[in-house]
Amino acid sequence: MFSLQNKIAIVTGASQGIGRTTAELFSRSGAHVVCIARNEEKIKDLVNIITKNGHSASYNSCDISDGDLFQNTLKSIINNYGKIDILVNNAGITRDSILLRMKDHQWDDVLNTNLKGAFYATKSVLRSMMKNKYGRIINITSIVGLQGNSGQSNYSASKAGLIGFSQSVAKEVASRGITINCIAPGWIETEMTNDLPQDIKSEIIKNIPIGKTGTTEDIAYTALFLASKESKYITGQTITVDGGRVIN
Repeated sequence: MFSLQNKIAIVTGASQGIGRTTAELFSRSGAHVVCIARNEEKIKDLVNIITKNGHSASYNSCDISDGDLFQNTLKSIINNYGKIDILVNNAGITRDSILLRMKDHQWDDVLNTNLKGAFYATKSVLRSMMKNKYGRIINITSIVGLQGNSGQSNYSASKAGLIGFSQSVAKEVASRGITINCIAPGWIETEMTNDLPQDIKSEIIKNIPIGKTGTTEDIAYTALFLASKESKYITGQTITVDGGRVIN
């Protein structure tokens, strides 16, 4: 197990799915995890579970697409803990539609949360990381950002943009002991996918060489490695965790 002892980590979109599992794993690995999500009830419940298990966590309820509110929240967190060692930009939404029917707000909502939210968070924590000459930033993108998907031009653009953003900023801060990498999940079992009919799931699995869907733990453990000191020579990369669905 990679250790995050004495590290301060922020995980956005921590109320469910990949974010929740990542927050739990990071806390078990020794980090104090600041959980951020819009749903206060869910992240409060998560923090209660983490602390009852003897680990350390806190929460802030915030809509990351609200730039002023989100940046003020992050400033308060940094002032409170004195540093941020790890940032996981996980929060994301979908507003699916074919392009000819897509409304402006569907495009804007997705880009503002998935891409602009990561911009706000990364910019807010970089100064603290540069001061400490240490930082790990992990951006959760998607294989849709690598190969597109019908009906998801907004989501695909946001996730592809996140990859380009990560590569650019990685070059800017590499000499300061800060690494920035992406994880591109494939088909992961979450609350949303659990309700899909079995015939649809079976059709999806046919396109996955490993022959099964992934779990949130598959993503969380990849994030744990990238958050650790052992990943110090990896930056600007996108790691696909998709059972072999995208092989370049």
